[in-house]
This record gives sequence, structure tokens and C-alpha cells, in this order.
Amino acid sequence: MTDDGTVRTLLADTTTWAVVGLSTNRARAAYGVARFLQSIGKRIVPVHPRAETVHGEPGYARLADVPFPVDVVDVFVNSRRAGGIADQALAAGATAGVWFQLGVVDEAAAGRVRDAGLAMVMDRCPAIEWPRLFGRA
Repeated sequence: MTDDGTVRTLLADTTTWAVVGLSTNRARAAYGVARFLQSIGKRIVPVHPRAETVHGEPGYARLADVPFPVDVVDVFVNSRRAGGIADQALAAGATAGVWFQLGVVDEAAAGRVRDAGLAMVMDRCPAIEWPRLFGRA
């Protein structure tokens, strides 16, 4: 289980969030959550095979293609693929943590992230957690 302290720290003490699965598809949850992250002062980095510009930020096809450090890798893929994305986040040098969105669960991947010394949030959404922990955005 993810404790509120970990959630609070990632939300309050980080700046740059790579959002894996973010595209220009407005119907997808990633689109709205990325907009929310921007509204609370986060820099978002779209990561999607199409490498689209989203919310004014240029996209990258893979985490390994991002040419600057990211604090948090926010994962909007299904649980079967999430472990591979967590491994890519570690390889790419995420500095603070990995965040698996609602419905995304992979205990083994979470263990690898924690073993690497990073924070891990699983099965939660920052657009829900921020108002719960900090009040309105």
C-alpha cells in the first residue's frame, strides 16, 4: 500500500512529470490529469509512441528519449505493461519516483522501484490525491 506521506512528498516536492501514455486524445484520462498537473505548477512531459505535443509541451516516443531529468514518471498504461515502464523509468534516471495511475497495479515493479531508492505510488491519481491532501488546486 502507498502511504499518504509518499503521495504528499511526490506531489509537493517535485516539478517535472513524464506522463507515459499521454496523447492529444482528450477522451483519455491522461489528457485531463496532465492538464491538472500543469494547473498545480508541474512541468509535464508527454511520452507516447506518436511523440505528440500536448498542452504546449513537446512529446517524446520513449522515456529514454527525454533529454533532461524528470522527477516522477506517471504511468497511464495497463498493468501488464506497467512493470516495463517502471524499469524504463529507473534506466532513464527518474529522480524522485514512479506513479501508477488508478487501476495500474504491479507489486513486483513497485518493489523494484522501492529497492532502487525511489518513491512508489500505485493505483492512485494525482488529480484526486491533491485536493484530498492539500485542498483545492
